[in-house]
Amino acid sequence: MQRREGAAEGASSCPPGQWRLEEVATRIAGQLPSEGQSAAFKEFVWRFVNVMARALVALGRKPDYQEINRYASDVEPLLIDYFEYWLDREPAASGWREELRSLAIDKKNLDKGLQSRGARAVSLVEYARRKMLYDPIAHALASTLNYEKSHFDKLVASLLPLMEKLTTGRTASLLSPELDDPTDWRPVFDWTSVIHLGGIVYVGLDALSDYEVAAAVGNSMFADLTSVAGSLYKFGTGRGLPGEVKPRRIAIHADEFNELIGDEFIPLLNKAGGAGFQVTAYTQTWSDVEARIGSPAKAGQIAGNFNTLIMLRVKEVATAELLTSQLPEVHVVSTVVSSSVSDTNDPIDFADFASRNEERIAPETVRMLEPTDLVQLPKGEAFALIHGGQLHKIRMPLPSAASDPLMPASLAAIGTTLRARLDGPWNCLDERAEAEERRVV
Repeated sequence: MQRREGAAEGASSCPPGQWRLEEVATRIAGQLPSEGQSAAFKEFVWRFVNVMARALVALGRKPDYQEINRYASDVEPLLIDYFEYWLDREPAASGWREELRSLAIDKKNLDKGLQSRGARAVSLVEYARRKMLYDPIAHALASTLNYEKSHFDKLVASLLPLMEKLTTGRTASLLSPELDDPTDWRPVFDWTSVIHLGGIVYVGLDALSDYEVAAAVGNSMFADLTSVAGSLYKFGTGRGLPGEVKPRRIAIHADEFNELIGDEFIPLLNKAGGAGFQVTAYTQTWSDVEARIGSPAKAGQIAGNFNTLIMLRVKEVATAELLTSQLPEVHVVSTVVSSSVSDTNDPIDFADFASRNEERIAPETVRMLEPTDLVQLPKGEAFALIHGGQLHKIRMPLPSAASDPLMPASLAAIGTTLRARLDGPWNCLDERAEAEERRVV
């Protein structure tokens, strides 16, 4: 199998017009906390990452996670590369290399932030300032040097742990692959190519073993999907392809939903339906979602964008009330049986006592389902709100590998089968892409 040129998950190597440059900063800074004082740091990180992305694109380099992580801790090499690139093309800076060698700089007269920076970076910034040269990217990069290095490190302190999660171990090669590495046989794909080919992508985040990295990678994946949904909503499925391309429905199944969710998931649920996205989420309790998103109001936004609710047995009453609170009250009639006995002390009366039995009908209004009804559900049974809030009772046969010959023995067996198919002549992404291109033409 030959490698296909393309953008990997999380990478931003699409040609101009397919993506917006600001998306790089939005996808990275969107995962940082934004409550209280953290909001100011998040805004600073967004600007800093956006400046780095603009400089990398201007230099003809891909602003992937590896590059952002490299310059997040030390931006001076990127500043030097861009200033040299810019000055070589600036007509007013002809002969700048000779002038730079004779440039005398007294660090005592510099700003405090520049005093802690390298000589080469300071010389380039001072040369541009004295020559009164201006470039928006160069000016933005130079402004990062005005912060004292120790203070600057504190401002981007929340960015560095996130980038470490996305660029460590095998995660780095998955999210930011080397497109020119001839020893890497794996095909490089993006979400758009998968949608055009009608492919299936299984993402195993292994949240049980590594919760932090799983959450970071999952949020990055959904941020990328949200961007793709926006493009499909605006331009349709066949953007950039000749002929008419039939729209596809994209089904997303998110198990352990609370491990994946972030702020970027809200617009995906709210607006991606027009792009053909259908999201199915699975979680044990709704409190897991509220704890992960950090806001009951945002959790309510998420719940309000799911049209169908299927609830099996739950152990939390608050989760059960998510379904029961949407049901109407019903009128029921109950029968009350009453019995009474009275005796008499009149010696003339022949009867010693009198008894009375009666039945009373009492109408009352109650909820259609109580939370305890969902807490006590047997295994394999569920209640569902579908078709505009209609309540259905569901009973599902439980799968068993003993009686189903098609049931895989384990998740490892599924992985082995997929790898065998990928190595063989069938289900090859390259061959399917070529066939799709021939069909379109």
